[in-house]
Amino acid sequence: MKSALLSIALVTGAVAPAFAEDTVKQTSIGTALAVELAQSAVATCSAQGYNVSAAVVDRAGTPLALVRAENAGTHTVQASIAKAFTSASSKNPTSGIADTVKNNPGAAGMVDIPGFLVLAGGVPLKIEKDTIGAIGVAGAPGGNLDEACAKTAIEKLADRLK
Repeated sequence: MKSALLSIALVTGAVAPAFAEDTVKQTSIGTALAVELAQSAVATCSAQGYNVSAAVVDRAGTPLALVRAENAGTHTVQASIAKAFTSASSKNPTSGIADTVKNNPGAAGMVDIPGFLVLAGGVPLKIEKDTIGAIGVAGAPGGNLDEACAKTAIEKLADRLK
């Protein structure tokens, strides 16, 4: 009986590392913080007179939160989600992607990726090097202004992104 138990323990010990390589642990933004980030971005833009929508997605690009200012255009809802998705998927700010597409003809096809919106206003949410989600803002009179509202929201809640 002892040898059978010892054999099982040895086999289990040898197999366990193989299973560990088949799974990964990933960090993603939680819903409560996502809602607060979206609310903060909309409030920041509203204080500047801009009616926007803000969406926050998890690391996979799935929406967790959406806040729309009462007078924001209907199109801003989908635009904010698409900007957040694009940023989470690429792990980069959408303003940088827009610059790359503009300056590199080889990257022009990025605008054709399903779900991508290559306009400024999407910002990845990171903990060190890991992208845990993204925020997208749409509706200000320029993507640079959308991005500024997103970054301000991130800065306000930076202590929770650790």
